[in-house]
Amino acid sequence: MSTLELEDVVKHYASGGEVVRAADGVSLAIAPGEIVALYGPSGSGKTTLLLLAAGLLTPDAGDVRFGGRSIARLSRDGGAHYRRSLGFVFQSFHLMPSVAAIDNATLKLLADGMSPSRARKQATTWLARLGLADRVHHPPERLSMGERQRVAIARALANDPQLILADEPTGNLDSVRSHETLGMLSRLCRERAVGMLLVTHDRDAAHFADRVFDLRDGRLAQREDHVGIALSGLSSSDESAPA
Repeated sequence: MSTLELEDVVKHYASGGEVVRAADGVSLAIAPGEIVALYGPSGSGKTTLLLLAAGLLTPDAGDVRFGGRSIARLSRDGGAHYRRSLGFVFQSFHLMPSVAAIDNATLKLLADGMSPSRARKQATTWLARLGLADRVHHPPERLSMGERQRVAIARALANDPQLILADEPTGNLDSVRSHETLGMLSRLCRERAVGMLLVTHDRDAAHFADRVFDLRDGRLAQREDHVGIALSGLSSSDESAPA
């Protein structure tokens, strides 16, 4: 069964007397452990698809399903419960300034009602796994850009999500850190059978994806000539290391 399914999803907006077709009959399924990369120019509808997948937008037509269950028109409480099963990674790290990495990484867990002691334990485990064991008490101001992104990833993964929605996660990183971040996310997704929808402009991202799509005028087109790289083929130099 697919983790996420979009079936004939339509989402249009009125803008300046014109109709913007952000999603115009989009169908897409992402399996557990599968990484799908989505490319497209600004305004093509990429972020709209992420918001639809997150249940933060309601489609005008069509359906969005998670684990076979429709989430397109959930109640407010139902939508909040659904989003607890998601991990979000953004271009902007959204870290609280002057707050230790460990406390930044626990924010989602605490918001979901987890006890502070358990939240800190889970977040500490992920920070250590991502090479930040000696940075847990450092605020963002004392971390490199790569380290800040890893704190954001730890926060996204600490609740053991079933699906990751990533919006330009390497947009603020240089090419070396981008490669490390994408490789790390890819390994984690496959190890834990977590699907990921990756919206990006990063050319390197395509190499880590199982499938690649272009989005233009609200319509998806799969790149049939796409060839990704197997994680087993990554050299030790590709492993994530402290920034």
